Amino acid sequence: MKRLFTFILTLTMAFSFCVNSFAAAATTTTATETTAATAATTEASADTSNTQATGASYGTSKLSGAPDIVAESAVVMDAGTGTVLYGKEASTKRYPASITKVMTALLAVENCNMSDIITYSNAAVNGIEAGSSTAGINVGAKLTVEDSLYALMLVSANEAAAAIAEHISGSTTEFAKLMTKRAKELGCKNTQFKNPHGLPDEEHYTTAYDMGLILKEAMKHPEFRKIAGTISYTLKKSDSLTDTLELWNHAKILRQNSDYYYEYAEGAKTGFTQVALNTLVTYAKKDNVELICVILKDHGADKSYTDTANLFKWAFNQVKAVTPLTNFSLKTAMTENSSIDSAKLDQIQLLNSSYDTNFSVLVKKDFDESTLKTAFKLDEDKKTGRLGYIIISCDGKELGRTEVTYDITSKQGKAYLEGKSLDDNLKTAPVASKRKEAIHKGISFSLRILIAVILIILIMHMIHRHELEKRRKERISHRKKS
Repeated sequence: MKRLFTFILTLTMAFSFCVNSFAAAATTTTATETTAATAATTEASADTSNTQATGASYGTSKLSGAPDIVAESAVVMDAGTGTVLYGKEASTKRYPASITKVMTALLAVENCNMSDIITYSNAAVNGIEAGSSTAGINVGAKLTVEDSLYALMLVSANEAAAAIAEHISGSTTEFAKLMTKRAKELGCKNTQFKNPHGLPDEEHYTTAYDMGLILKEAMKHPEFRKIAGTISYTLKKSDSLTDTLELWNHAKILRQNSDYYYEYAEGAKTGFTQVALNTLVTYAKKDNVELICVILKDHGADKSYTDTANLFKWAFNQVKAVTPLTNFSLKTAMTENSSIDSAKLDQIQLLNSSYDTNFSVLVKKDFDESTLKTAFKLDEDKKTGRLGYIIISCDGKELGRTEVTYDITSKQGKAYLEGKSLDDNLKTAPVASKRKEAIHKGISFSLRILIAVILIILIMHMIHRHELEKRRKERISHRKKS
C-alpha cells in the first residue's frame, strides 16, 4: 500500500514538473519573439517606379552669373522638382517645331505597349509636308510602337508621329486634342498642339517652361530615356518594311564624335522649321543633379548646342543635391514624435514600412546640409497604405515631404488593418503573444486538474479496496471465534 501511494505521488509530481516546464518554455519563447519584434522596424527603400521622388529645393532662386545666350527663350529646370534655375522669356509663346515629338512620345509610352503593332497608313506616310524629316517608312509597314518611337525621336520621322497618333486616337486631329489636354494636366498654361510632329501651324505653340514640364514627365519612363539617349538604331527589312533603315540620332550634343558633344547630356530632341528656327530639349546629369534645358527660337543649330552646354555648365556649378534620408532612422523619428501614444507606436513600428531614401533637396553649392531637419508625421490613409510623411525642413520652413507606406496586401499590413500586429518574421507579436501565453496557462491548469482527478480516483479506489480487505479479515476473524 505504501509503495503504491509513493508511486502515485511521484507520478503526480513528475506530471506537474513537465507541465510547468512546457508552459515556462513557451512563455520564454514568446517573450523573446515579442522583444525582438518590438525592437525592430524595417526601414526599406521605396521602389521609385511606384513611388516617384518629388524632391525639394532651397535657396536656389537667386543664382547669379548666368551666361549670355543667343536663343530668344530658354529655361533650365531641375528634373526632380521642376525648380527653375534660369529663365529667359520662359513663358513667352513660341513655335516648338519637332520637339513637339516629346509629347507624342510621352503619350505613346503612357497609352501603348512597346510591342503593339502600328500599321502605317497612306495618310500617315504621304500626308506630311513634302521635304520634311522622314525615316523613309513605306505605306503598309507594320512596326512596333518601340520601333516607331526610335524613328520618331532619333531622325524626327514625321510619318512615325502621324502613325502613332492614328494608332492611339484614330486621327492626328483627335490626337492633337489629347496632347493639349495632357499638357494642361501637367501644368502647362501656354501650350496648344495642332499636330503630333510640329510642322508649322499658327495655333501650334508652347513655351520653354511648358516644354520643360513635358520633358520632365517623359523622363519618368525608362522606355523614353532609353530611346532619347540612343545614338543609332536599325529598322530591319521585313515582309512589310521594304528596306532596312539605319537611324542616327540628329542631336549632336549626344554624339562623342561631334564638336558639340556635351559629356553629361543623356538625352535630347532637336527641332527646326523656318518659323520656329532651332529648338532643342536636353537633359543632363552630373553629381546626382539632373537638369533639363529647353532652347526655343535659336539662330542656328550650332548656337542651340553651345547655348545648352553653357547653361548646363553654369547651372551644375551653382547647385548640388543632398539626400537627407540616406542615414535617416524611421524608428527613431517615430519615437521622437510625442503625439504618437505608446500603444500606437508599438503597432506602427512593427509594419514593414518603406520610404524613398533617395529623396533629394537641391541647394546652392555652399549650403550646409547639416541644417536640414527631418521628422516623421503620422497621417494615415489605410486605403492606400500610407502611414504618414517624412518632413524635411530648414529654419523652421518645410521644404518637402515624402510618403512612408506599407503593403496593405502583406500579412503585416492585413494584420495591422484588422487591429492585430505581426513581427517581421510573420510570428505573433505582443498582442498575439498574450493570447498564446493565456492558452499555455489554460493547458497547464487543465492538465493539473486532470492529474488531480486521476489521483482522487486512485485514492478512492485504494480506500475502497482497503475497506473491502478490512471487512474480509473481520469476517474471517469472526468465523474463527465462532
